[in-house]
Amino acid sequence: MTKTRVIAALIMAPVAIAAILLLPTQWLAAAAAAVFLIGLWEWLKLAQVEDTLARTVLLVLNLVLMVLIVWADAGTLVLYQIAALVGIGWWLMALLWLRFFTFGAEPGSHARALKLLAGSLAIVPAWAALVLIHASGTQGHLWLLTALAIVWAADSGAYFAGRSFGRTKLAPRISPNKTWEGLVGGLLAGLLVALVFGWIAGVTPDQVLGLVVTTVVAVFASVLGDLYESLIKRHAGAKDSGHIIPGHGGVLDRIDGVLAALPVFALGKEIFGF
Repeated sequence: MTKTRVIAALIMAPVAIAAILLLPTQWLAAAAAAVFLIGLWEWLKLAQVEDTLARTVLLVLNLVLMVLIVWADAGTLVLYQIAALVGIGWWLMALLWLRFFTFGAEPGSHARALKLLAGSLAIVPAWAALVLIHASGTQGHLWLLTALAIVWAADSGAYFAGRSFGRTKLAPRISPNKTWEGLVGGLLAGLLVALVFGWIAGVTPDQVLGLVVTTVVAVFASVLGDLYESLIKRHAGAKDSGHIIPGHGGVLDRIDGVLAALPVFALGKEIFGF
């Protein structure tokens, strides 16, 4: 399984990096919307929307919302900033949901509507944050690559550190394989990548502390996104969100951490000015 995961990652990563570095923001926004909406399709299935027509309608409504943001914003990026803030607000609520993890676990629960809303509150703000970071000046593409590389490194660092040193369970009733040792390994990997990629993107010495703070919060946010997806998968009785990516599961399985981390990174970038 590890070999399959690595091979799939080696195929996906160059494509994603090339898109980030070479595509203009509007085309990257369209490509990212397609990927995120596939993730939303899987999310809706986990939220017990089994009917294909109903899922399609909900997917189209989210696409329309993205189009409206592009149309109404007219290049000011204000609506993208507001959407990113909404996303951060949602993930704070998700943290509370993890505390009461049995909420919404029963099939047909009244929490189903909240899970549907949660899909939109996770997907659309993350997409908006991605566009916001990429459009932020001449180095925006490098900062977006930095944000994503932090999440990728944290995920890989947590995976390998957890396998090698993991003893203390992080959230055993939600995701039994996650450990505090893995979290520490992921955090260290994320910080290392942030410093290297931040240097490439042009971070100045007086901005390094802001980048470190943003990275720490973003890594914790990525873990939150991963845990929440694990929660709704447990509620749905599913191991993976899908089977589209060999060794990785579905698209949502690969972007769950990104969904929570991107709004945080976008806000940190705005606050600390790097």
